[in-house]
Amino acid sequence: MHMKEGSALAAIDIGSNSILLETARMERGHIRLQLHRKETIRLGGALDADGRLQPEAMERGWDCLQRYAQLMAHVPPSQRKVVATQTLREATNRQIFLDRTASIVQCPVEVITGEQEAQLIYQGVALFLPDDQHPRLVVDIGGRSTELGWGQGSELRHASSYPLGSVGWAQAFFPDGTLSANAFAQAREAALSVLAPARPLANQLATASSAQVYGASGTAGAISKVLTAQGHTPGSISREALWALRDQLQSWGHVRHLASLQGLRSELLPVIGGGISVMCAVFELLGLQQMRMAQGALRHGLLVSLSQAGPLDG
Repeated sequence: MHMKEGSALAAIDIGSNSILLETARMERGHIRLQLHRKETIRLGGALDADGRLQPEAMERGWDCLQRYAQLMAHVPPSQRKVVATQTLREATNRQIFLDRTASIVQCPVEVITGEQEAQLIYQGVALFLPDDQHPRLVVDIGGRSTELGWGQGSELRHASSYPLGSVGWAQAFFPDGTLSANAFAQAREAALSVLAPARPLANQLATASSAQVYGASGTAGAISKVLTAQGHTPGSISREALWALRDQLQSWGHVRHLASLQGLRSELLPVIGGGISVMCAVFELLGLQQMRMAQGALRHGLLVSLSQAGPLDG
């Protein structure tokens, strides 16, 4: 089934670090992207000890969503898809946030599972890649969860999700901004423990010589931009460069000394230690040497699912 020619679509991803909007239109059976917005709201940093999302963070989220509602006013409510991820999976008072959010965006808001998130990310990444039959691993390190998708071409074979990410790890291991070797060692050990169930993927990667590894979304993109500013190959992360960057952060010792770190947006300074420690653990556990940046992400997977669920043309 395909959405009608000219149909307007909108997708919103309520993530742990950012809230993202993507609008599109169907043209000749393809999704034509139109508008993209991203605001760093950091809901994932606003869960208290009891797992309650703080009112101030909810207000920041709702303010952002009010702006997005205006930007997608031309899209019929039935052609909008709004999902929330790990922070709302964890929040004990999520219904308060979800109820008002649904009234703002004028459509249902779904808290998706980690596995659903991994599936949608894989679909979103596939939208921008050739429809070949190469084995493919997609890694998405978000604010509070990490998703892995393994497949062949556009066909997904394995989807999994793990409760660790840049915001959560920054809070747990770098809470005052100190970037010590000891903090990185503790973050590494904890990350490897959480990711341990993904170890069988390392064997599959090792036996698939033509496998391609892609990094989707915020953490991978942020690290890649820093490495590019340092003269490394644009749009990629190598194991050697990633390890060198971690050592560089340790030598600086604190996030307040990172002002000279080119390529990193200032709002990401508080979470860069968490993001790099999780990325290093993924590389180590899965035996990765290189990762390319993907254009697609969760929001694009939502657009794909919308386009496939629409009424038949004519």
